[in-house]
Amino acid sequence: MSTLSRTDALPMRSKLSVHPGFWVPARQAFWLALEELRTHKLRSFLTLLGVVIATTTLIVVMSVVNGMNIYIATKIANLGTNTFVLAQFKWAQGYENYLKALRRNRPIRLEEYEYLQDTLAGYEAISAIATPQNGPEARYAGHSISEVTLNGVTASHAYIGREKVAWGRYITDQDYHHNTRVCFIGQDIVDKLFPTVDPIGKELTVGGHNFTVVGVAEKVGTSFGVSQDNFVFIPLGTFRDLFMPNLSLLVFIKAPDSQHMMELEDEVRVLMRARRHIPYQEDDNFGINASETLMAAWQNLTGTIFAVTIGIVAVFMVVGGIVIMNIMLATVTERTHEIGIRKSVGAKRTDIMWQFLIEAAALAGLGGLLGVAFSYGIAWLVALVFTAEVPTSAVIVGVSLSILVGLFFGIYPARRAAELDPIQALRAEK
Repeated sequence: MSTLSRTDALPMRSKLSVHPGFWVPARQAFWLALEELRTHKLRSFLTLLGVVIATTTLIVVMSVVNGMNIYIATKIANLGTNTFVLAQFKWAQGYENYLKALRRNRPIRLEEYEYLQDTLAGYEAISAIATPQNGPEARYAGHSISEVTLNGVTASHAYIGREKVAWGRYITDQDYHHNTRVCFIGQDIVDKLFPTVDPIGKELTVGGHNFTVVGVAEKVGTSFGVSQDNFVFIPLGTFRDLFMPNLSLLVFIKAPDSQHMMELEDEVRVLMRARRHIPYQEDDNFGINASETLMAAWQNLTGTIFAVTIGIVAVFMVVGGIVIMNIMLATVTERTHEIGIRKSVGAKRTDIMWQFLIEAAALAGLGGLLGVAFSYGIAWLVALVFTAEVPTSAVIVGVSLSILVGLFFGIYPARRAAELDPIQALRAEK
């Protein structure tokens, strides 16, 4: 090698570089690793393939899970700040528990909502909402939508729900108490039924009944590709009269701050158990749900996914590490004469060992960086059709893990190199 020829020609410079500190041999070992990659391209590709695949798999899965976590938190589990929901069932409780609750739990009735509204202390807002099992058809002036999300709401839901007024107004207390036939609609209804006219004041037919449009909501967006703007809100009393005589409600309760949420949840539980005369030894026959309920269920699912991913990554990392170890053993054989020269001019066993360890770590680290580059590309493609966001922690973990694999599997070749007898090493052919 050219490095060895310079060492032979300039023994004084070699002697000065026998103990140059840590960073100089580290830098030299890194450039030697790059030279090894350039000289043996196919071998280098096969050497790094396992590490690249493992790092790419790890980062892509973490990116998709991270993207889904953000999506679930903002689109699905976002009940509102400091808000929880009283419902017939506890959400995300598992199929068997759901079947038990289906036999035991009773719907939340309008009387219970009004009871909580009058009795519960310390809440910032409380509202009720009801939805039929099947969405009705909506029509206006020859245009129609086969199915819309129809909700009966109380006026107070304006302070809790995600649907904010873009123009016009929301459902009012007067609408609720007088069962007026008015509606508050989403942007999809405007785009499809009122593309060229102002919808305010127009008569919209929903499920065979006419409602006067009094307000239009700001655009909410999509959830898993399904629009959240295809809705019609009408007063809860009107909804009861026309669509659901025996109302089954979701009751939204907003606490003034996060510190009071648990207190309000406990108070709601106590009031509901007392009103329903539930014995102390029996479980609740209703469900209290917060954003954390959905997020906990989602994280349990992603934990399983991540555990499977870790197994796959471990297999690829071990395979990649074994390949690196074999390549480094071949490198030790190829550079036996160089090792003999270095030892003959005073290099210690630790110097030789660190050189080969750093080379192995550099090889694996380069594989990790290639994996990072590939994972960014794949995450970008996934984000076009689904959701993915590469977290910085995934990049750090991926690269660090690849370097650690290089160090671990480089120990044996490095020890083999460090334990070579200098006389025997010098006799080896160049």
